[in-house]
Amino acid sequence: MQMEKEPTVHTAANVFRNICYEYRDQLLAGIIVAGWDKDNGGQVFRVPIGGSLIQQPLAMGGSGSTYIYGYADATYKENMTKEEALQFCANCISLAINRDGGSGGVIRLAAITESGVERHVLMGDQLPKFYEG
Repeated sequence: MQMEKEPTVHTAANVFRNICYEYRDQLLAGIIVAGWDKDNGGQVFRVPIGGSLIQQPLAMGGSGSTYIYGYADATYKENMTKEEALQFCANCISLAINRDGGSGGVIRLAAITESGVERHVLMGDQLPKFYEG
């Protein structure tokens, strides 16, 4: 795909939607596309199995996601600071790790802003702690 400028997040999400729809009989994956562009700022899109495209303020996927919908619904708020958003994501992932054996033991986060991508890794001893009874 040739473009004169960087593609928008919506354009990138639409490319994934087209691929997921075209290969819907062979591809069994939900895709989350997030990013920042000059036209619309930060955005999150979800491409569920089958290839539709849904813009949402947040998106979750993977085997551990079913354990954290209630927490995310109760604690998510619009216009979080970068630090609040990183902590929110770390808390969600830590809760998923605690309940789902397939979710691993390390959290990898990325803050996507106008300045670029800022990556963070939280090792097992740095994960947020919750009730583990």
